[in-house]
Amino acid sequence: MAAFRLATSGVADDTQIHTHLCYSEFGEVIGAIDALDADVTSIEASRSKMEILDDLAAIGYGRGVGPGVWDIHSPRVPSRDEVVEALRRAVAAVPARRLWVNPDCGLKTRGYPEVEASLRHLVAAAAEVRGS
Repeated sequence: MAAFRLATSGVADDTQIHTHLCYSEFGEVIGAIDALDADVTSIEASRSKMEILDDLAAIGYGRGVGPGVWDIHSPRVPSRDEVVEALRRAVAAVPARRLWVNPDCGLKTRGYPEVEASLRHLVAAAAEVRGS
């Protein structure tokens, strides 16, 4: 935690700090993650079927969160409907104003055609859930 705080201590107050947590028992470390004081934490959530949302709701997590809605380790492109379903579940646990839409992790394991199709579905699903 000290290293994270040191690395982020020199930024302007209006700089939004994001962090990412891959494949963990998030519920067991949620207090430490909250103590990092990051504005937004993105977390793996698609493989676990968004179960992290229960932990977030249970403790009343008050920061921004981006539960991954697309498993980037699979070549399968998620449908817009799948992403809508994941986002609706997320909005039930985290207020929409604090919710970020993103894949589980970086995109380095995927090719351009599947990334482009998946991201189009993420954008369309976010627009639908937001009511745009």
